[in-house]
Amino acid sequence: MGRLALILSGAAFALTGCMEQGQNVVDITATPAPEYLGVETRLIEGDLVNFLVEMKGVRVKQDLTSYVDCAAAQYAVIRGYGFARHVRTTVVESGGIWRADAVYTISSALPDGIKTIDAEVVLAACVDNGIPTV
Repeated sequence: MGRLALILSGAAFALTGCMEQGQNVVDITATPAPEYLGVETRLIEGDLVNFLVEMKGVRVKQDLTSYVDCAAAQYAVIRGYGFARHVRTTVVESGGIWRADAVYTISSALPDGIKTIDAEVVLAACVDNGIPTV
């Protein structure tokens, strides 16, 4: 056995030992695809918008937050704005249904803040990933 093969074999053995006996590895590709149950949009005031979304089959929390981002991006584009900024999101799960209550501001110029989205870029990613929008 060559030196590289021996090193790789030893590394694989060491990594195997890191898992506790009986620990399960979750393969998210084996779980059913998320089911998008709908978006409700409410204009709060001016450029402040509330999005209520529901999903089933959430694999990771990012599934739900991506759905909200897609809704916000579509809303911004429909209204002729190029950007949105995430303000807050509340997430709850009950009986296998996940709900997010999120608030975004929409604007024509890139807003200040770290959680901003370019609506057209995010919208294209939503289409590529099969995530529905408003």
